[in-house]
Amino acid sequence: MGLLPKNQPKKTVDTPRNFFIWGQTMHGKSYLASQFPNPVIFNTDGNADQIETPSVNLKNERDPKTGQISFSVIDQLNELIKELETTEHGFETVVIDVIDDVVTLIEQAICEEHGVQYIGDIPYGKGFGIFKSIFTALVVKLKALPMNVIYISRYATVTENNIEKPVPSLSVKHLNTVNGNCDMNILCQKIGKNYIRRAVDRRKAYQREWIQDERILAILDTVIGAFDKPTQTSKEEAKKIVERLEKEEEQLATTETAEQENVQEAQEVKQAPKPRTAAPRPPRVK
Repeated sequence: MGLLPKNQPKKTVDTPRNFFIWGQTMHGKSYLASQFPNPVIFNTDGNADQIETPSVNLKNERDPKTGQISFSVIDQLNELIKELETTEHGFETVVIDVIDDVVTLIEQAICEEHGVQYIGDIPYGKGFGIFKSIFTALVVKLKALPMNVIYISRYATVTENNIEKPVPSLSVKHLNTVNGNCDMNILCQKIGKNYIRRAVDRRKAYQREWIQDERILAILDTVIGAFDKPTQTSKEEAKKIVERLEKEEEQLATTETAEQENVQEAQEVKQAPKPRTAAPRPPRVK
């Protein structure tokens, strides 16, 4: 059997499954992530035992005697993803909380393996290449899972034209890798007593009727800008449409009237009495 697909259009999958969620501390990021179907959280704050949602602490595990890393976060994540791929676990969503710390933990593992303090100290830029390979592979493996994948990032600001602008704290080069494999970018903000969720970026102009999973739909309905608003017709366009429809109705009525008159005229002609014709005279005899 060949590996090529059939040369015909195929049905697309239009339910978003990969999300990048960011915002300030205590602004509802983790809470939003926990609302997704059957989540398991891979967290970096060491609080896995303090939350009800099934969780795993991500860390570089160290040998108590030597203090050296005995089981790196790189190996830990690879093992966790393998379990998600190969076992019947019942989870439908995996949450990385927070991805910023995962970057730091991976860099730490690489530095200690090569005996340097900073990843840039590995000669010839090799450290950056190793990190990019590991980090990109992680994101690709997560995306390949038949699950929802959520990356949580913290909050930072940049100043542009003397205006302070909120941005994810994840560095741009790492953000590009993650966000490029996500379907929706969501900013969480607490304004007063209200928790606001806003779609900053989307892979598609999603429509509500596209979403096949009602649980995901219920969540996205709480996110401002998750779906395109219905296009509204302007007053001028509406007036033109009404005039066109009225003209078409008038033309139709005129046509129907003419047809009725023709039918009536034909019936009258058919029912009209035929004129009598005089009987032929007999020939005269001479």
